[in-house]
Amino acid sequence: MKDIKIKNITIGKDNPAFIIAELSANHKQDIELAKDTIYAMKESGADAVKLQTYTPDTITINCDNEYFKIKQGTLWDGKTLYELYQEAYTPWEWHYELKELAEKLGLIFFSTPFDKTAVDFLEELNVPAYKIASFEITDIPLIEYTATKGKPMIISTGIATLCDIQEAVEACKRVGNEQIILLKCTSAYPAPFEEANLKTIPNMAQTFDCIAGLSDHTLGISVPIAAVALGAKVIEKHFILSKDIDSPDKEFSLTPEEFKQMVKAIREAEKALGKVSYELTEKTRKGRKFARSLFIVKDVKKGEIFTEENVRSIRPGYGLHPKYLNQILGKKAREDIKRGTPLKWELID
Repeated sequence: MKDIKIKNITIGKDNPAFIIAELSANHKQDIELAKDTIYAMKESGADAVKLQTYTPDTITINCDNEYFKIKQGTLWDGKTLYELYQEAYTPWEWHYELKELAEKLGLIFFSTPFDKTAVDFLEELNVPAYKIASFEITDIPLIEYTATKGKPMIISTGIATLCDIQEAVEACKRVGNEQIILLKCTSAYPAPFEEANLKTIPNMAQTFDCIAGLSDHTLGISVPIAAVALGAKVIEKHFILSKDIDSPDKEFSLTPEEFKQMVKAIREAEKALGKVSYELTEKTRKGRKFARSLFIVKDVKKGEIFTEENVRSIRPGYGLHPKYLNQILGKKAREDIKRGTPLKWELID
């Protein structure tokens, strides 16, 4: 598994998780709201902001027959696909300003293209990476075309079978692009916790010999934190400036304060993961003084026999190791010993 570099950030097993804030539809067709959201993303600790680059006409057609009506028990049931995407898409002319702002703030800016024209447009913007959405993982021609640009490919697997993932990975490699990051994803909005199946993340990394992460649609922040503990190196989460904004994605988006809490918890989890080590830290070594050891617990006269009445394993740890207790019982005291004295070999005949 090779590390992947996106601009100034290296993503790999020995690096912190790359945290992506997804703008999605949470701008409500207001560029100033979009800009304010990007400012908040930076303040909340995101590494990157991701957009979605499509128009209603590049992703579907304006048709209201039964095939195009949403009726799968989602937040958007009752609308046609065209109506949903008309409400949710990010105007392409905004990309220039939003990219300039994001990069000025030190955020990496990239997007999800949904057709070849979007890829071409994003190439003009010189984005440093591409995201393939879950529902596009079966669009092998789109994946191949995007991969030919030689940028890192972050691929969500929400609706994918194992075979679908294999075909997407092979499509990238076929055109010479091995910079592949796979994201475990549950394409339900919001996604139930019991369907997250985070144990897939390390398995996916091993199976496809690639970096793996999580694109999360569950509520709250517990699932991303657990994912990082299991080895996720990329975390993507929808971001909304306020839950008062009536956006199609608001239910499974994090507010700035929630996102900040998630980032903090992830960074703390990464510190706690550390490395495989059985060495004692300086603090732990000091703490051993409070471990158990053998002490005289009743005054002992010279020549008196050590018994369980006068020698016990107690805290603190200044005496002999408790493992010597049976070896010492029955032996005699070399001198008078006061109660509360740590037992040492030189006190034993």
